Amino acid sequence: MGGPLIVVPVSALDSWHGCTMEGTMIGDGTVVDDYDRACRVDDWAGVIEVGDHQALVLGEVSYRTCYLAEHRVFIRWSVASSAAELFEAAEAVLADDSTPWVDCGVWETDGAAVLMDSAEAGEDLGVPYPDGLGFPSEAPVQIEAGRWRIAAVEISAEHVDVGVVRLSPA
Repeated sequence: MGGPLIVVPVSALDSWHGCTMEGTMIGDGTVVDDYDRACRVDDWAGVIEVGDHQALVLGEVSYRTCYLAEHRVFIRWSVASSAAELFEAAEAVLADDSTPWVDCGVWETDGAAVLMDSAEAGEDLGVPYPDGLGFPSEAPVQIEAGRWRIAAVEISAEHVDVGVVRLSPA
């Protein structure tokens, strides 16, 4: 489906059902499924409920994204010639006190989570696709339990566009 990406607590993966045929985005149903709810987040980041938990939705586009635990940031690769160039731009954003961060709310999590395509169901992670052409993509997000203020920014500079979503204690 191609995004948005979502960060789901490991404890809530079984409650995340992704995109279904009953949903309104690809199915002919009238039921708003989890993927539909994730697609409704129209900011760089936002929070939606997943059972008794919350998931962090990362924008509308599924840019290549990684999580840097030492900074508690998601780096979103929009335009860059190399990973080194991307990370250099992200480091500059984090070091600049004048970065125009946009407040995107507060996310509460009970600990470790998984970064994944919101179209996928949590129960399908680690299970091969029916056509045998791989597995759903996922990446671990090591984070402590707590309440996290979400701030985001996209910076465009010469030959580099980088999105950064930062988590800080709320």
